Amino acid sequence: MKANVGGIDRTLRIILGIALLALCFVPAVGWWGLIGIVPLATGLMRFCPLYPMLGISTCKACSAAQGGQAS
Repeated sequence: MKANVGGIDRTLRIILGIALLALCFVPAVGWWGLIGIVPLATGLMRFCPLYPMLGISTCKACSAAQGGQAS
């Protein structure tokens, strides 16, 4: 797994993941808040499995090392 999630993208994913997980404690949201595990995990691992399928990488350092351009 090569990193494909860059700095701002990573930060937003982690914040969103934590916020969604916190919503688990709101009765109206309940278990649906567990969907926050996905953005949190992809932010912490710096890898999004959907990005390679779509040809996207927001990681500038990783793209530069591969000779490509960051989106």
